[in-house]
Amino acid sequence: MRNGPAVRRRKLGEELRSLRHTSGLTSRDAAGMLGWHQSKVSRIETGASGVTPRDVTRLLDAYGVDDPQLRSLLQALAGSAGGGGAGWWHAYRGLIPPQYRDFISLESQADAARTLETSVVPGLLQTADYARAVTRSSLDELPPAQLDSLVEVRLARQSVLQAPRPLRLSVVLDEAVLRREVGGPRVMEEQLRHLARAARLPHVTLQLLPFEAGSYVGLTGPFVIFSFPSSSDLDVVVLDHLTSSLYLERREDLEAYSSAFRTMQAHALSPERSLDLIAATGRGGQTEPSDCPRGARCPTVSHSPHPGGGAAAAAPV
Repeated sequence: MRNGPAVRRRKLGEELRSLRHTSGLTSRDAAGMLGWHQSKVSRIETGASGVTPRDVTRLLDAYGVDDPQLRSLLQALAGSAGGGGAGWWHAYRGLIPPQYRDFISLESQADAARTLETSVVPGLLQTADYARAVTRSSLDELPPAQLDSLVEVRLARQSVLQAPRPLRLSVVLDEAVLRREVGGPRVMEEQLRHLARAARLPHVTLQLLPFEAGSYVGLTGPFVIFSFPSSSDLDVVVLDHLTSSLYLERREDLEAYSSAFRTMQAHALSPERSLDLIAATGRGGQTEPSDCPRGARCPTVSHSPHPGGGAAAAAPV
């Protein structure tokens, strides 16, 4: 485990070393081709020092890497791992800590994210008023201007869901997230409507773990698994704590959390039944039919106020 930027440097270095090996070059060969000292290549590959996107491009050219998606990803990682470059969040660098900036960079570069939330709606699916209420309760006595800026950051992050190649988001929410009133009844009502709309996006899969599911693995806290195109070696698990975040990069950690997420998906309600439960919670028992297709406007029907009763339907892994 390391702090966020160190994780990015190390993972980037490991990928560059693997590509060099594949090309049949030694570190001395690579350094000679680029006019560098061999120690520079070694420091980059061990994550001891950052590397600029320009130098990554030169290394990839030397290694004969022509996969545009992989080249773009590694160049972006170089920008977020201490080698230069900046995303939109750089404008907020005086407000948000380095670990949060690194989390945002991971989110912006990832191909897919799987997340468990047990307390609040995930940031990518929050409304402005809900985000404001959560931020205010987490950071007591925050000046209004800073609160507004943090809400701006939260909403700006959501652009990954509207991008030409949007983030593929899989979410498992504990039913408690729906029942916990954040910001008051009106804020919560709009948040539930927004959650239902987001769940119908073709690249978003949302499932709810009803109270009837009982205890389950993952109950100890939320986590996010980021997956990246072209190379699974860059995947990372992020665990949030009150004052810090932990980044898990070992293959065994990734496999353990991936397995736990699949287990929770299997015990959760199907996406259609999850929409029923969201509707029932937000509309006092008026739900949309579970066979209502995503993107369609379906009439509401009378339903039990707790459609999650009984055995949870298994969802595709």
